[in-house]
Amino acid sequence: MLLHRNLALLALSLVTSLSPFASAADLPLLVEEGFENGSSRWKLTDDNAWKIIDSGKDGKAFSLFQQSKYKPPHRSPFNIALLDDVEVTEFRLEADVLSTAREYDHRSMVMVFGYQDPTHLYYVHFGKKTDDHANQIFIVNDAPRIKISAKTTPGTPWDDNWHHVKIERNPATGDIKIYFDDMQEPVMTAVDKTFTWGKVGLGSFDDIGNWDNVKLWGIKK
Repeated sequence: MLLHRNLALLALSLVTSLSPFASAADLPLLVEEGFENGSSRWKLTDDNAWKIIDSGKDGKAFSLFQQSKYKPPHRSPFNIALLDDVEVTEFRLEADVLSTAREYDHRSMVMVFGYQDPTHLYYVHFGKKTDDHANQIFIVNDAPRIKISAKTTPGTPWDDNWHHVKIERNPATGDIKIYFDDMQEPVMTAVDKTFTWGKVGLGSFDDIGNWDNVKLWGIKK
């Protein structure tokens, strides 16, 4: 009898931990942002560091054109544009990104997710050359950022062209998958259940670049 009860509880736990969607591809579209109507839904760490520009390809883009003067409470990205009107649990976030920074080992851009406040968030750092502080997935949990990547690559191949990036997040399993150009094979992965919901955002640690064609699919908190 006890064995049957334990098996039943385990089965219930497995069922309730699963997403109602078969895969991240099935999530409903919540946000589609091309910046044609400005940036009013985005909260910025420094309003003076961002502006709307012509993308050079298909309309407008959101340009992080200079270093933010924002100083976070703990070591973490300085330049964040936060999508301020939606919080998600499970989600898929895609965007186009153009690095306009100089060529050096830590040339980079970042995407933020699971953001609850300035001291509790995840971010992925797309860095030119991988080390413990670059080209990794990080958590900021009321302390300086800590690498949580289980897999990464030797580095992100930045050049002067636009690239496509994607995050897939399943808080029930803890899975985090990061994609760069190839939307089938993740370049970084991690498993962490610390933050199961939050806001998403775009930006960089301390570089400059442009963002466009942002799409967010997910489950609202």
